[in-house]
Amino acid sequence: MNWLRLQTLSWLQRTTLLLASALLLSNILIILYAVTLRYLVGGAPIWTDEAARFLIIGCTLLAAGAVWVEGGHMRIALLETRLPKRLSQLLITYQWLLTLGIAVCAAVFSYRYALSVGMFKTPGLGISRTWPLLSMPIGFGLLAVQVLLHGPKRLPVMSENPE
Repeated sequence: MNWLRLQTLSWLQRTTLLLASALLLSNILIILYAVTLRYLVGGAPIWTDEAARFLIIGCTLLAAGAVWVEGGHMRIALLETRLPKRLSQLLITYQWLLTLGIAVCAAVFSYRYALSVGMFKTPGLGISRTWPLLSMPIGFGLLAVQVLLHGPKRLPVMSENPE
């Protein structure tokens, strides 16, 4: 069962990072298109700014879970390493439960909010505001799933000196 959990977590990490990379590439291409048009014809379509903003938010939220599992989010791990093993494990479990709780709550509340603004359209793209806002519950939901699959164990610590 542990093997299946780790394989699922690994697959989910790779998949979300691949999707986030695709969104980032799309964002870069749209920004390059807009900049090129600004220099060539003196202006770019209004939708390019809006699309770039929505894509970068979606990219960030999709990658949040994979980055968390790799220990890439900013945090202070000093207490985890300095406390006795039992207290350290208690702190790690507390952090895990807190992260899981915040991710689940954020997914639920952002999902409700995304659905509540469905009657409004974005000014540039002309689509329902629900579509770009769905990146929030999807991102927080994926974070919650990856936190749950990772379990309450120590996260890797990013070192200042990668020697």
